[in-house]
Amino acid sequence: MKVHNFAEHPSLVSQYLAEMRDINIQSDRLRFRRNLERLGEIFAYELSKTLDYKTEAVRTPLGVDAECHVLAEPIVLATIFRAGVPFHQGFLRYFDNAENAFVSAYRKYKEKENFDICIEYLASPALDGKTLVLADPMLATGASMELSYRALLTNGKPAKLHIASVIASRKAVDYLNSVLPEDAELWIGVIDDAINAHSYIVPGLGDAGDLAYGTKE
Repeated sequence: MKVHNFAEHPSLVSQYLAEMRDINIQSDRLRFRRNLERLGEIFAYELSKTLDYKTEAVRTPLGVDAECHVLAEPIVLATIFRAGVPFHQGFLRYFDNAENAFVSAYRKYKEKENFDICIEYLASPALDGKTLVLADPMLATGASMELSYRALLTNGKPAKLHIASVIASRKAVDYLNSVLPEDAELWIGVIDDAINAHSYIVPGLGDAGDLAYGTKE
């Protein structure tokens, strides 16, 4: 699996990540959601450089054809409820003609530090032969991402797979490398070294869903 780690080359990604981590800033939900969107936009642009294009003649108002490069592969943008929604929206602002897929994956706790990943909802177009971009802000263990991907496979096998996350743990990156297709690509804002006993990324930023939309019962 090829890993694109934005932290290796400081950019505006680093600035937005700093604001999302900062306990004195992240409580502003509007700003937190907008930063997720902006990261999705940047990720989408960088990812677009790796895709296939074709040349088309486009007629201009001057009655002359201009040779233009346009996407040559169908894109499906997928995300995991609920924290993934603003991140997904950033991707959609750039890949505005893409099809979309949504997966509901959540932790169902059996004990304080013991949980299963449950998937209860899936909405997806056919995926055969398409490029699938599966985005979720936090990649703690990799289990939710793997199960969401496998749920999406019930709608067909994509030709290419891109995984996008804002923050990942080193453990999750290693895990996905072992279970996802060899030619998959991971786009990540930063990789943190640890997860705690509750499987939260450390230093991380907390619960992205709660920060974006408020706490849940």
